Amino acid sequence: MPNPETKPDYISRPALIAALRDELVQRAGGDVSICSLAAKNGIFCKGFRRYSDAELKERYSWIAKKNRDATRAELEEIADRWQLARQDVLGAVSACDVQQLEHDSCGGWDDFTDEQLSTFLRELRRPRT
Repeated sequence: MPNPETKPDYISRPALIAALRDELVQRAGGDVSICSLAAKNGIFCKGFRRYSDAELKERYSWIAKKNRDATRAELEEIADRWQLARQDVLGAVSACDVQQLEHDSCGGWDDFTDEQLSTFLRELRRPRT
């Protein structure tokens, strides 16, 4: 029987986001956006890979219109560089922070519930085998 005096673990939304941000940015290493990292590793939100080809072109329409013959890989590479550039311009730590402000290719952290963020954090912290 659970001890009624023991409170369940609770992490506030800002603390969840901070922990996820730290984990993802560390893994990305500054060379790629967390969108690219998530896509390549099938983690977190799945980054660019969460969109079909048509959806990706729609989300990054200003890029796709100028590069109509670009492959998906080329579009992802340009979108990745754009995400990193927006981080620099805004002084943001991650693409999720940028998108939480701009909401143009996704909603950033706003796309997820606290429960989803908790699940992502547990998955990222699970020992790798």
